[in-house]
Amino acid sequence: MLSVIAASLALWLAVLSFSATSALAVGFDNRPSTENSLGLQVKSAILIEAESGQVLFEVNPDEALPIASMTKLMTEYIVLKEIKNGRMNWENVVTVDPVAADTDRSESQIFLAAGDQHSVRDLYIAMAVGSANDATKALAIEVSGSLEAFIDKMNATADELGLKTAIFTSVSGFEDTTVMSASDVVRLARHILLEFPEFLEFSNIQDYKFRERDTAPMINFNYMLGSNVNKISLKHLAYEGVDGMKTGFIKAAGYNFTGTVKRGDMRFISVVMDTSSKDMRFYETAKLYNYAYATFEKKTVLPPKSVVETVETVKIKKGKKKTIPVVTDKDITFMIMKGVEPKIEMKGFELIPETELVAPIEAGTKVGTVTYTYADNATGKDLDYTVNLVTTEEAEKAGWFRLFFRAIGDFFSNLFNSILDLF
Repeated sequence: MLSVIAASLALWLAVLSFSATSALAVGFDNRPSTENSLGLQVKSAILIEAESGQVLFEVNPDEALPIASMTKLMTEYIVLKEIKNGRMNWENVVTVDPVAADTDRSESQIFLAAGDQHSVRDLYIAMAVGSANDATKALAIEVSGSLEAFIDKMNATADELGLKTAIFTSVSGFEDTTVMSASDVVRLARHILLEFPEFLEFSNIQDYKFRERDTAPMINFNYMLGSNVNKISLKHLAYEGVDGMKTGFIKAAGYNFTGTVKRGDMRFISVVMDTSSKDMRFYETAKLYNYAYATFEKKTVLPPKSVVETVETVKIKKGKKKTIPVVTDKDITFMIMKGVEPKIEMKGFELIPETELVAPIEAGTKVGTVTYTYADNATGKDLDYTVNLVTTEEAEKAGWFRLFFRAIGDFFSNLFNSILDLF
């Protein structure tokens, strides 16, 4: 009888535990979360390794959802591109347009007035740190002349970057009609980090006093910053190595967060969408990072300057030698599950036609590509990785005398082969 009672009690406790877990698995406003193996309470999420873009975990990654202030990642990307191309610089003074100053008081802002003058740098910090909609609008108008023109630029840039689900209807994300999938958000974030690593200098700022007269600095909405371990009110959310990127919230989106973390030589980028609270988006992100660092390691499966079997050389025209040796230009490195031996095979190669490889050819010249396939145990998918094939030495042009006799030799060789074909 006692064993029966104990078994019944255990079953009852298990049911209660399951019910409690199910009840908690919701996003903002009790919207249901998407079931996943890590137990994340999210509608959508994704985790990638930054350098390669390799997906390590994903939950409903392709559904277009409202992204709220994560929209500003695109605004931040475009401003960085404008600066790189010389059309803006950090010290440019922006006169605040009345449209930017007329930001509703319910929106996140730094309370700009029409005619105020601030540097691009200060407005960018207000956007990146304080998620200020008015500063974002001021920069957008400075770039394109109007919000409408800048929104067109955002959508055009999304097309250029291959963001298939992105629809921008505002520069700040305050409208729920601005949507993107988690996989596209993480792709945009990766472009920012790879093309403009200086972005982290802004996204890693803990607080910033925008105006001398301001009574208090704005606090970075990314409470997960590793440096926040020194802030009593935020240390419970701080995560070692986190140095970006962007939070977001509107009712239709829930609490979103695009984050990035680096420890040692491993950097990850993550997105969580529609979590239930400000803190929950960081707790769920921490689960992703804990999973990443506990589960994966970097493994170089093909060193740089490797000789590829069956493609040791390529044929060239008019060189002292008829062929030239080639190797891979860089390594192939994957994130693999710890303790698992990676399976990688050569999928194929493509070479530039011999007619286009005419001496002289410098060492290090690209002459083709080779693709390897890796069977990824984490996602159950095959990953393709392509590297260039480059020449290992200079191919000098042959003199006319050598080319003359080579042409004669080729003529008689072809003639002999034609005669053989007759029999």
